[in-house]
Amino acid sequence: MANFETLKARNTGEWKSYCEHAFVRALADGTLRQEAFRHYLKQDYLFLIQFARAWGLAVYKSRNLSEIRQGLASLKAIVDVEIGLHVSFCANWGIGEKDLETLPESRATMAYTRYVLDAGMSGDLLDLHVALAPCIVGYGDIARWIMEQPFTRLEGNPYRSWIEMYAGTEYQSLVKAEVDWLDNMLSRVDDARIDTLSGVFRGATRLEADFWQMGLDLA
Repeated sequence: MANFETLKARNTGEWKSYCEHAFVRALADGTLRQEAFRHYLKQDYLFLIQFARAWGLAVYKSRNLSEIRQGLASLKAIVDVEIGLHVSFCANWGIGEKDLETLPESRATMAYTRYVLDAGMSGDLLDLHVALAPCIVGYGDIARWIMEQPFTRLEGNPYRSWIEMYAGTEYQSLVKAEVDWLDNMLSRVDDARIDTLSGVFRGATRLEADFWQMGLDLA
């Protein structure tokens, strides 16, 4: 019976390259260039805008009231809470809200967000969740991985608050809820469908790794 671990196991190399990317390692030991982190933060704001659209699409793609409520709750969380928190976080890094509103999207931002939306438009709700999983679940996995590494330095690390936010109980609970939903849905589909979803997951994971690289390259 397939589950989310099945998708990860079929794409071990891509998942490792994403979760243990040079950007992530530099976050962990505090050596990431601050201009690279600021560039990432700016593009992540634009990503959240498209993320909200994806959850709007999830509402449309839902087949029952429970799924509609799940998508709506996620949409409201991003629009009413998460974007505001991100704007405040950016302000702490010297990035004003007006700057965020006039930012051009990088190619890496466009590539991943449009990939997610296309997966949802051309597929069903499960396709959309699988395309979003490298972001939702991946950030949780990355934060846990960082906290386990001997080279991780929290004291004096300018990125400590970012690490602890995603390693914290609140976000890890969100990750667990998403994995539980995926496990339930993936257990119901046949091998051919798993093959297709594995491809969706692989593409999304590669594009998430490209998003890290975009930050490093200031692209």
